[in-house]
Amino acid sequence: VWLKLVTLGNALGSGMIREFIYKYYIDPIRYGQPYNIVDTLTYALVLIVAIYLIYRWLSASKIVRVDGTFVVATLPFVVLGGLSRVVQDTGMLTSAWQFLLVTPLIYFVLFFFTVCALVASAQLQKAGIVGDYVPLYSGTGIAACIAVGGLLAWFGMGNGIISARVFAAIMGMTLVATVAVYAAMRYLLRWKYVVDPVYLALISGQMLDASATSYGIELHPVSYQEVHVVGSNLIELSGTAFVMFPLKLAVLFPGIWILQRYRGESPEALWHLILLAMITVGLAPGVRDMVRMVLYV
Repeated sequence: VWLKLVTLGNALGSGMIREFIYKYYIDPIRYGQPYNIVDTLTYALVLIVAIYLIYRWLSASKIVRVDGTFVVATLPFVVLGGLSRVVQDTGMLTSAWQFLLVTPLIYFVLFFFTVCALVASAQLQKAGIVGDYVPLYSGTGIAACIAVGGLLAWFGMGNGIISARVFAAIMGMTLVATVAVYAAMRYLLRWKYVVDPVYLALISGQMLDASATSYGIELHPVSYQEVHVVGSNLIELSGTAFVMFPLKLAVLFPGIWILQRYRGESPEALWHLILLAMITVGLAPGVRDMVRMVLYV
């Protein structure tokens, strides 16, 4: 009897675990469901662990110096992530391979590609074949963006929809918001350090995300929705997607102040990796949302 009870308990436990994994992790990926609190917290934890592990690897291997130049050179790969995500949105891929372009798997795919480009570029510099790894490393990301962007443009032309008006509207909102935030930080708060390109990338990336989300929900002919937990709840409570702008400001102002406050007190590589992660979580989804709307997918 005891053996039967143990067997039954194990079966029930396995079934509950399986149901939990499918409900909160696998089904949202498979069926394109909005994020939930469980997978959101899990991905946030994975991101924190990943930043630390990458920091330890780069510090130990000394492949390149992780500084502002490295962050800026990596931005094309962040844009590539957003563009690649749209490939799956278009439905061009119908096999199971499409799920490699869905969060969180796309982060592993892009990470592998980025690391390969970084290591190859750094080794070529070390061998004296190239004088500086940065142009080759960044150029690889730019070339990949052009290739994926060309594929998306081909799709859009085939469907007869590439909206320059939508692109101009979202980019215009982003520009105005970025200038306003920069002006407030630089001239009202007198934060002279925000002229640093890495801070400008952080501000513009987050403003692009807010602009694309607001435009897509409030102004675009297609009915888009916010899939992230915090954003969707705030939109529901406020009744408008433009609440994304104050949400971003509530993160940007204290976030940049804290970053600068501890810039000299933390390892340079770790500090820049944290900043890169903050840029990524704004810029990548912003690019993805904007391109989706331009293509009406």
